[in-house]
Amino acid sequence: MSEVINNRYEFSLFFEVENGNPNGDPDAGNMPRRDAETGYGIVTDVCLKRKIRNYVDIVKQDAEGYKIYVRNGVPLDTNRKWAYEKCNVKAQVKNGKVTADEPEKEEYKKLTNFMCQNFYDIRTFGAVMTLAYNCGQVRGPVQLGFAKSIDVISPQEIGITSCTYANEGEKSSKMGRKNIVPYALYRVDGFISPSLASKETGGTGFSNEDLKLLWKALINMFDFDHAAARGKMASRTLFVFKHDSVYGNCPAYKLFETITAEKKEGVIVPRSYHDYNIRINDKEIPQGVTLERML
Repeated sequence: MSEVINNRYEFSLFFEVENGNPNGDPDAGNMPRRDAETGYGIVTDVCLKRKIRNYVDIVKQDAEGYKIYVRNGVPLDTNRKWAYEKCNVKAQVKNGKVTADEPEKEEYKKLTNFMCQNFYDIRTFGAVMTLAYNCGQVRGPVQLGFAKSIDVISPQEIGITSCTYANEGEKSSKMGRKNIVPYALYRVDGFISPSLASKETGGTGFSNEDLKLLWKALINMFDFDHAAARGKMASRTLFVFKHDSVYGNCPAYKLFETITAEKKEGVIVPRSYHDYNIRINDKEIPQGVTLERML
C-alpha cells in the first residue's frame, strides 16, 4: 500500500442525465428525487457511493486490499465473520447467537484494522460494524453531500407497452410506467480529510493510491452503470482543490463558491451540457490551495 494521504482536498463533480431516472424515490412511486419546495433535482450520497463501490468492485476484481464491504447480495456479517476467522478472534455467543459485545481491547483494534486494510469502501467512507461479529466503527475521510441539479427539473411519467402478454387470457399489452428526467445537470461537492485517514489518530489508512482510484471512479462510474431506467448518465467535469497542509488553508464553502454553473444566454430549457457555462473565479482561490480540472 502507498503512503496515507497528508493533504486536505475538496472536489466538485458535475454529471448529467438524459432521458433517465438518476435516483428514484421509493416513497414517491420511484419518481426522480426532488426538493419539494424548489423543484430542484436531488441525488443522494448513498446512491453515488453505490456507484463508486460498483466501479471499484469491477476494476479490482476482489484484489487484496480492495474488497467491497457493502456489496449487493452479500450479508455484512459474512465479511465480519471472515475478519474474526483471519484474526483468530473467538466470537462471543449468548443463547446460541453471536452477540455485538466488544471483544478485548487489542482484539477489537486488530479487527477494525483488518477491515480497513481489506475493504476499500471502509477505508474510504468508514463503516459501522457493531452488530454480530463486532468489528467496531470508523469515520471515513471521504464524504459526499447530496447532488443537486443546476436548474429545476421536470420529471415525466412515460407509459410503456409490450407486443405480447404475460399470461394467457390477458387482453392489455400495457406493461407499466417509466419515470424520466428529459435532461438535467447535477453538481455534488465532496470532502477529504487526511486526519481521518492517518493511522496515528485512529484513521482508516486511506492512501494516495486509494485517492487515485477515487478520482477514476468519479470520472468513470456512470460508464459502468448503464441501465435502461437511467438513460444516458455521464460525469462531465471534476474539479479538485488540493490544500498544501493537513488541516487546510481555506474554508471549503469559499472554494466551492469559486465554481459557478449557469445557462448560456438565450437557453430557456437546457437539453445538453453545452447549454451551460461553468466558470471558475481564480482570484478567490487563496495561496496554499491549488485547483486541478481532472475532466
